[in-house]
Amino acid sequence: MKNIISILFIATILIFAGCSEDFLDRKPYDQRVVGNFYQTPEDGFEALVAVYDMLQWGGGENSNDYNNIHIITEIASDNCYGGAGTSDNAFCQDVDQFINFFDGHAQSWERFYRGIYRANLFLESANDIDWGSDPYNLEKKYKGEAHFLRAFFYFNLVRMFGNVPLLTETIAPEDAYIAQADPEDVYEFIAEDLIIASNNLPGTPYSGPNEESGRATKWAAQSLYARVFLYYTGYYNTEGITDKLTKSRARSYIDSVINVSGHELLDDFKRLWQFAPFEGSSFAGEDNAETVFAIKYTWHGQGDQNIHDGNRWQVMIGLRDEIVAPFSDGWGLATVNPSLYAEWPEGDTRRDNTILAWEELGIDYHPESQREYTGYNWKKYCPLTTIDSTERQTDSLNGNFMWDNFFDDIIIRFADVLLMGAELHLDDNLTLAQDYFDRVRDRAFQNIDHRIVLANDINGFQTIMEERRWELALEGQRYWDLLRQGIDVTEEAINTTSPYERPFRRETMGLFAIPETQIELSNGTLYQNPGWPQ
Repeated sequence: MKNIISILFIATILIFAGCSEDFLDRKPYDQRVVGNFYQTPEDGFEALVAVYDMLQWGGGENSNDYNNIHIITEIASDNCYGGAGTSDNAFCQDVDQFINFFDGHAQSWERFYRGIYRANLFLESANDIDWGSDPYNLEKKYKGEAHFLRAFFYFNLVRMFGNVPLLTETIAPEDAYIAQADPEDVYEFIAEDLIIASNNLPGTPYSGPNEESGRATKWAAQSLYARVFLYYTGYYNTEGITDKLTKSRARSYIDSVINVSGHELLDDFKRLWQFAPFEGSSFAGEDNAETVFAIKYTWHGQGDQNIHDGNRWQVMIGLRDEIVAPFSDGWGLATVNPSLYAEWPEGDTRRDNTILAWEELGIDYHPESQREYTGYNWKKYCPLTTIDSTERQTDSLNGNFMWDNFFDDIIIRFADVLLMGAELHLDDNLTLAQDYFDRVRDRAFQNIDHRIVLANDINGFQTIMEERRWELALEGQRYWDLLRQGIDVTEEAINTTSPYERPFRRETMGLFAIPETQIELSNGTLYQNPGWPQ
């Protein structure tokens, strides 16, 4: 946190795929500084884009995104092993086996604090803009989006590291030695941001993809609030934070998303994923009715590693050593735990649309340089070839397969919203909880013959947690769902008998190590989390 750059956002504004992409041609940014930047609504938009840009930002200035929170939490959970290649460094195994590695999560720390800094700067400077008559109330809307993004960055930080500095405003470098906050204070701040976002953002129902697609909405803010509430109350075994993070507000928000937002389940789970056309179905497209919020990516970088528009973590879970069309190659991280496939209920359409099971598919794929080969890989998010070809999609678009994969990272789906709703209503409206739960399960089995009756007790809660495992596998939610069920549950799930060692260390409480470089720079204000070398 020592090296804060006061005009960082101007130097590194990149294209946000959900917005218009021609704004980069408007003005010479090297001639503008903070003092003369915030003047017009257009300036406000460009500054807001800079906040969004940190969603895309991957793995440092010129590197891949192997430290992406989506991948590392799947590896840390019982869903995946570390994988990668036999000659690669052991980063993935270190995450998988809860071993310390110096500065291993520095990229995540830097990414989220950069986003927070940019959001703080925007919110402080927006008042300097002449918004004119503001017929569309842009100031209120843009501020709502910034509050959502800041909450999103803080939520990722506090889940990963637990004990983090709380920066509510921009600070000068000489003031950068900020002590770690009580996690409750961070969660209260997140809740406040999401309440503001919900109040500020227009309640326009979803009506299909448009030029606003990919931007934060009221529905995204309300859904994230519910996710924050469930994680905080589960992990810390508490009822919430009075007047800020409450179950009643979480219920109200989630019911609003379900009943008013216009979002809905697709008819077929397969249609959510880009491989659908290769298997005789139709891809519903990004920004479909089920997507409440996603991180947008494009292929427009076309091989330039300095442009961070592409999905840089997607190549990490691509197939090791070879292409098995239509599934393309990559570095083979996060090989899938065979138990995830084996324990999946028969007849559930989600299994074969989530996991590539090579033996069951009758495909001889056994890469020589794959570490921790299990016979199972990601199907969701796996890079693809072109139709009827082994040519990578990225290559066909004049891109680079390391920088320019482009499938969006779906952060909140309507199915997740329904399952959160079922959980939130389990103890006050069992009929409503059952309805929400049934919708997800009926879609999964394509019939009503596999319904499970929920009970308003711990058994009902565990049933919902199991359903979340199948619905959201490989979508970056499993590790957090385990932790909010308790350390005992987490340890038992992760330390199961398997071909590879899975030594979850309960003394860490599931938290990742704070980057050592940040501790060294903090002048004694930051302390390492328990369970990691002090």
